[in-house]
Amino acid sequence: MSRETRTQLDDISRAIVEQLQHDGRRSYAEIGKAVGLSEAAVRQRVQKLTESGVMQIVAVTDPMQLGFFRQAMIGITVSGDTTEVAAALSAMSAVDYVVLTAGSFDILAEVVCENDDQLITLLNKEIRAIEGVRSTETFVYLKLQKQFYNWGTR
Repeated sequence: MSRETRTQLDDISRAIVEQLQHDGRRSYAEIGKAVGLSEAAVRQRVQKLTESGVMQIVAVTDPMQLGFFRQAMIGITVSGDTTEVAAALSAMSAVDYVVLTAGSFDILAEVVCENDDQLITLLNKEIRAIEGVRSTETFVYLKLQKQFYNWGTR
């Protein structure tokens, strides 16, 4: 979300988001008690926040425990329209994160694969085959040290 289109949240909506960042399974009744609203009012606000794209409520998993033993960040240099390459990457099921960047790479894409063979195939047959991809550099994850989504609101 760009700064120009930033959604303005009131104090109660920010508090609801922070409650859910702490524990996404927290009931609307519990959140209501914490922020001073009824369960129905919290449900309505959460629905508006999710429908507007301000937040998602998802289960964060450990890929290794689900059989995905290879994660990597791929730095991609593009010739041409970076948004077209980013759209093609976003359509790939193994790609879970895509950002356009400034610096050494035009795009960073995080991938989750079952093994190294799947990563090689993804790189050679899918990512490098996208029109406009000039080069890639793969950063293989050895250990996921920290992954949290509770940075709060502004």
